[in-house]
Amino acid sequence: MASNTCRWGILGAANIARKNWKAIRLAENAILTAVASREPSRAKAWIDACQSECPFPTAPTACGYDDLLKRPDVDAVYIPLPTGIRREWVVKAASAGKHILCEKPCGPNANDLRAMLDACKAKGVQFMDGVMFMHGKRLPLLRSVLDDNETVGQLRRITSQFSFAAGDDFLKNNIRVSSSMEPLGCLGDLGWYNIRFALWAMKYAMPTKVSGRLLTEHASGVPLEFSGELFWPNGVSSSYYCSFNTELQQWAHISGTKGSIAVRDFVLPYYGCESEFVADRPVFNVKGTSYHWESHPKRFAVNEYSDGAPDAQETNMIRTFSNLVLSGKPDPMWGDIALKTQVVLDACLRSARSDGGMVTLQ
Repeated sequence: MASNTCRWGILGAANIARKNWKAIRLAENAILTAVASREPSRAKAWIDACQSECPFPTAPTACGYDDLLKRPDVDAVYIPLPTGIRREWVVKAASAGKHILCEKPCGPNANDLRAMLDACKAKGVQFMDGVMFMHGKRLPLLRSVLDDNETVGQLRRITSQFSFAAGDDFLKNNIRVSSSMEPLGCLGDLGWYNIRFALWAMKYAMPTKVSGRLLTEHASGVPLEFSGELFWPNGVSSSYYCSFNTELQQWAHISGTKGSIAVRDFVLPYYGCESEFVADRPVFNVKGTSYHWESHPKRFAVNEYSDGAPDAQETNMIRTFSNLVLSGKPDPMWGDIALKTQVVLDACLRSARSDGGMVTLQ
């Protein structure tokens, strides 16, 4: 391995991989050497399209999946393959000694993810899911404000929504409504972020009970619209809503005994050079016949471009992952929080399939 550069391969020419192509190009400790597809000619066309917009000094090589995993010039692989076939290729990649950045949801269920993590542990390779907001500069600032004991006080409630109106063509043809390719539908594609944000806010303490509601289902049987509730033994609760039917929204709200925090764009920051959130400690003043509901907001922000920049969250993800590979010391925390997310997601879906009954987590 090159001493200061992590050499990447992309296993599957998916749309989202274009974003990570650019992130690898922008990260000073990473380079992309190969891209694989079922048909190498498709990988070549994909490479040519990306190379024309955001070129590497040397264009990555197009190859098949197995050939990429045999390459000695690939240290880490990004795997955006469909969830339904992901376990096979994550296990193969780990067995080949490749470090793995895995698109989410990581697997159709927690048992599949456990098999992936076991394969990674056996070979001593890094595993991380592709939740980009985890690597933004806003999150440490949000944590410091949550932990100051004054702005929010004692945490009580976490709510979030991640949705987009997919349209007829998506609902007919996109693999995200295929029961074999993406069996978790909107819950896996979007709800993964909702659940992860709640777990992050709770410092990864697991809820003891969850419930789920399957609000709308595709003809294939995958969720199109889903809501869930999480409950912790200290009295904190969380609700979330994810949907392929509702206009684009990516907001989260955290409430406590003293105030609240609103994040309008917790998944992908709004386009620009800052990532922000707003805290508020309202005051209700009653004087005689006057009832004044007063807002006292305070804005917090970090200098950080939303996407496609050297300090954007996806570039930081590649940079962080590459540093872990180069260090030779995989961090199991990333696999642990991916598994916690999957376990909660599975339990919410199990509840929904049982008419919303409460599911207890051990």
